[in-house]
Amino acid sequence: MVLFIIEIIFFSYLAGCIFFNLFLSVAGLFSKRKPVTEEVEEYFSKIAILVPAYKEDSIILSTAKSYEDQHYPTNRYEVIVIADSLQTATLQQLRDSGVTVIPVSFEKSTKARSLNAAFNQLGDDYDMALICDADNVLEADFLRKINQAFCNGEYAIQARRVAKNMDTPFAVLDAANEIIANHLYRKGANAVGLSSSVIGSGMAFHFPLIKGILKEIEATGGFDKVLQLLVVEKGHSIYYLEDARVYDEKVESPAAFQNQRKRWVSSQFVYLRTYWKKGWRQLWKGNLNYFNLAICQNILLPRMILLVITTVFTILSFFFHRFLLVPAAWWGVIFALNFISLLLPIPRLFFTRYLLTALLGLPRAILIMVSLMFRLKGANNTFIHTKHTKTNIDNPLLDATRK
Repeated sequence: MVLFIIEIIFFSYLAGCIFFNLFLSVAGLFSKRKPVTEEVEEYFSKIAILVPAYKEDSIILSTAKSYEDQHYPTNRYEVIVIADSLQTATLQQLRDSGVTVIPVSFEKSTKARSLNAAFNQLGDDYDMALICDADNVLEADFLRKINQAFCNGEYAIQARRVAKNMDTPFAVLDAANEIIANHLYRKGANAVGLSSSVIGSGMAFHFPLIKGILKEIEATGGFDKVLQLLVVEKGHSIYYLEDARVYDEKVESPAAFQNQRKRWVSSQFVYLRTYWKKGWRQLWKGNLNYFNLAICQNILLPRMILLVITTVFTILSFFFHRFLLVPAAWWGVIFALNFISLLLPIPRLFFTRYLLTALLGLPRAILIMVSLMFRLKGANNTFIHTKHTKTNIDNPLLDATRK
């Protein structure tokens, strides 16, 4: 009897994860963009582009130069590089190019500490703060688009992050993961009236709002998870601006994939535990946005782990169905629904051009994800840096993913 109860609970949990993803996946197909009035284009908000850069000498100069290509008045935005452990020559080259440089140094480096140090030195004559990573490149109309959304009343905006590169199996998998996450937890969430989750970069906020919120954040890993909860707790919804693209370098190697995922998965479970009680209290108060970001999205199994578990148990159920309470057909149903939830966001071009490449990297990625589930202790308290090297954009899926 005890085993049967465990089986029902386990199946119900997996089914809940899958139905939640499927619901958002389908909702994302019916998302409607907000119309932008022509009048708001006449006002150009003053934007601070904040770029924390930790040991990113190989790429930060190229990134900073790319911001010169914005179709936006040059006197209405400022590029600010928060330089943590950059070389002296790099700092000088940045200054010579007209970039504002704020050198910082910490015993324990984090993005939140770098951003807080910058806000402490900047004045308050900005309307918006745009937070980017050192590898991020913005499409030419990016600032104009977030300005339109801001003038329409959106004080917290997550832009659509897309892959810079798709040159290795792991980069392809990472790009596909980004497409799915954008569709489910940002586009799909907005479609049903929920806040988009944020990604850590390509995020724009009302300047006083984000300056005040960051003062409350001391997180080492997953600072964006704390940030989004503070935003919705203060009564703001996070808007997903799909039309504004920010190019982001995808991990190329198994080692980089492992480090990145270790940080992500660890922060997910840490913040589930941290905000478990508060998430439920906010639900009783009617704050569904907070509950979704604090509980629903953190309690979900990582999609790759969910795929592995449902596949394995579906196969086992057909061989051992006589010993199980849950019928094999039920396992088959959630297996199929899980696949549907993952496939709906992926553009058709991906299957004709990149499917084989993705499959080549999938077994190694699955092994890494499964092994990480047993090696998460302390990961959220350790700063794990992902090194970047790409300066060019090489992603044939860019037009295919603009839905």
